[in-house]
Amino acid sequence: MKVIVIGGGVIGTCTAYYLAAAGHTVTLVERNSTVAQESSFGNAGVIAPGYVTPWAAPGMPRKLFGYLFSSASPLIFRPGLSIGTWRWAARWLRECKLERYRANRERMQRLAFYSQRCLHALRETHVFEYEHTQGYLQLFRTDREIKMNEPARAMLAENEVPHRLLTAEECRKLEPAISTDAQLAGGLHLPRDETGNCPLFTKRLAQIAREMGVTLATETTVLSVRPNVGRSGVTVETASTAQLAQRTTLEADAVVIAAGVASTALLRPLGIDLPLWPIKGYSITVPVKTELFSPRIAVMDESYKTAITPQGNRLRIAGTAELGDTELVLRERAIATLYKVATDWFPGAGKYREARAWVGARPMLPDGPPLLGATPLPGIFLNVGHGSTGWAMACGSGRVLADVLSGQTPEIDLNGLTLERYAH
Repeated sequence: MKVIVIGGGVIGTCTAYYLAAAGHTVTLVERNSTVAQESSFGNAGVIAPGYVTPWAAPGMPRKLFGYLFSSASPLIFRPGLSIGTWRWAARWLRECKLERYRANRERMQRLAFYSQRCLHALRETHVFEYEHTQGYLQLFRTDREIKMNEPARAMLAENEVPHRLLTAEECRKLEPAISTDAQLAGGLHLPRDETGNCPLFTKRLAQIAREMGVTLATETTVLSVRPNVGRSGVTVETASTAQLAQRTTLEADAVVIAAGVASTALLRPLGIDLPLWPIKGYSITVPVKTELFSPRIAVMDESYKTAITPQGNRLRIAGTAELGDTELVLRERAIATLYKVATDWFPGAGKYREARAWVGARPMLPDGPPLLGATPLPGIFLNVGHGSTGWAMACGSGRVLADVLSGQTPEIDLNGLTLERYAH
């Protein structure tokens, strides 16, 4: 089968790889000069399936209200007059009920645990380096945070995820670089969780995919997608990103739309109106100053929901989500929170004055799980809506799409992960 994959982030690149591995002829279309240049570029790089949960959770509306009055918070809400933001927020609120949260969490974790297994199998098939580290340490500043974490630990135990609650002394023994001046009540160690450099992984996987025969069409913008009337297959109209006037028509048996927040503009003319909205995420990348004071494993600050991840000779500090403004403008308040968390825990680790700041748009659905698989339109398939956990779901999502297009039954149940969940 001839397949076009739209979007060269980690989701689209994994999809192209697994389709090629299944024997299909694949073209991966990306509007930037290379893969992983947008949402996949500046993420935390954490793969922690047990912590893949929906934003829409009981108690979150109250927390959001509290964050509005905090100078440093993990969430910024700037709705303005945007009808789209308010509509998305209203649907999100309806999903914060306990029974909805449990259903959505199960769906997301089903995919995330499967995706981690696919990643491990991929590493056994292809040897390539992407600054992978093993283990994840969640840090608590207060005893109250440890108490509030009890439901999360119960959830980990339910999923048989190895974890151990540590004292402050045990945390510092595991990660000696933690500042002795930092307020630390304890931590939670997850030895099987892992991290990596997501854009580096994506670029290496794209190279492997090209060696398998995938055509990588970069600097190419998709203008429209439509099923062919009266015959099988789909037509994709593209143009050079630099010269949109020069249009090209590509024919294929099927197309997989994995273009993040840009997917909505391609799907709406087809009658598929997804409640997909860009949630802005922030990160800073800091050169390591000295390894003695730099973390060896990834840590996550529970108070500020901020991850600090070692990536070679750099540190990636990622967190702070912003709902509302869709412009990719760096907010001083968001970046200041990241600096605060990094210097609280590892003040001597990095050359913080040389940090590079990043902001990107996470394609988020109000209920949490992504949408995978077929649509009512012949030849049109989806791999969208992974939000802030795309890296943790990428391999599994790509493998699912390859199975669906190949006429194979996916290895996991797709209940609640397809467009059917919005049909009611």
